[in-house]
Amino acid sequence: MMSLFAKFDDVRMALEGFKTLGRDPSNIRFEQILSPTEAVADGHSVLLFGTNNYLGLTFDPACIEASVAALRSLGTGTTGSRVANGTYADHAALERQIAAFYGKSNAMVFTTGYQANLGLISTLAGRDDYLLIDADSHASIYDACKLGTAEVIRFRHNDAEDLARRLRRLDGRPGNRIVVTEGIYSMLGDTAPLREIAAVKRELGAFLIVDEAHSLGVLGERGRGLCEAADVEADVDFVVGTFSKSLGAIGGFAVSDLPGFDVLRVACRPYMFTASLPPAVIASVMAALSRLDADRSLSARVRSNGRRLYDGLVKAGFEVGPEANPIVAIKMPDPATAGLFWNRLVDEGIYLNLAVPPTTPMSLSLLRSSVSAAHTEAQIDHAISVITAIGREFGIPGGNKTRVSEPA
Repeated sequence: MMSLFAKFDDVRMALEGFKTLGRDPSNIRFEQILSPTEAVADGHSVLLFGTNNYLGLTFDPACIEASVAALRSLGTGTTGSRVANGTYADHAALERQIAAFYGKSNAMVFTTGYQANLGLISTLAGRDDYLLIDADSHASIYDACKLGTAEVIRFRHNDAEDLARRLRRLDGRPGNRIVVTEGIYSMLGDTAPLREIAAVKRELGAFLIVDEAHSLGVLGERGRGLCEAADVEADVDFVVGTFSKSLGAIGGFAVSDLPGFDVLRVACRPYMFTASLPPAVIASVMAALSRLDADRSLSARVRSNGRRLYDGLVKAGFEVGPEANPIVAIKMPDPATAGLFWNRLVDEGIYLNLAVPPTTPMSLSLLRSSVSAAHTEAQIDHAISVITAIGREFGIPGGNKTRVSEPA
């Protein structure tokens, strides 16, 4: 009988190939986390440039103390789903808080950000509906499409005209049209053309979901994300996001002004049949959200740090993504070179993410960094220096020396 795992032989071979280059990038271990920007990984002291800890709130004293207090008073977990025994007073309080933060009337809190996309999208899009998703959508969006029953139509990445063409082809057909896009895309750090997409949505009649996972706390005057920065919040029917990045914990949410929203609590299976977030996590998220709401310098600082890293790498000659956001990706010529470069970076005390096909857009091989508001200018400049020196060893910098970021 053939092995049950034979279907994964190509995955196994790819991992074995990376192991021959040095470390296993899928299994690197962090022995100590010293701060939002420093750790010990694989026996090496490293600066953390691959954590999505955009606001650096994982060690925020108020978040920690709130979490410890909730742990002592309410225990380690809820042991049940939101509709069984897993809704505590603070779950409802967080939903009110995040709805107010976005200026919306409704909110649902999920146990993970992945689950928020999976649950909302698969529940909203019924058998006679149409889901129109960006071709570079996150895996959670694609998995939601698989779980649901709607017809799925992909439009070209960040191409509002292609979206409009595909919507026009549906003229005369019954069913809802649901468009899904993201704020900042997680691999190259580019933003969606949200004003243009919102205009298409208004003209052709559709609902619009925006996943702000990587843009919450990063974009917008109040840190509400790309919808705020693009001034299209009134056009967006649902904002989905996560607590695991800018808010330094875990969990997900969806907010909306649409009437009848609360029926989702009994219609959404991933919400109904998953244990709810532990009270300690809810408490830390509430403290982090309060900090973000009160301190607008956090968003400004992470954007400034992102520009500093981006512009420094451009000046050094690296080919990077199209925009200066806190996600800064360096394009590598092939997966093997990317793997070797990544290992050398860890050796020299810089940790970022290795991203290779098939998980990357356009089959790119990338070294992906994510900057934090907690990074100092000295840490960023040191990372640029180390990356540049290793790039010279590999003969990689070059061909992209003119692009400089525009101010946010």
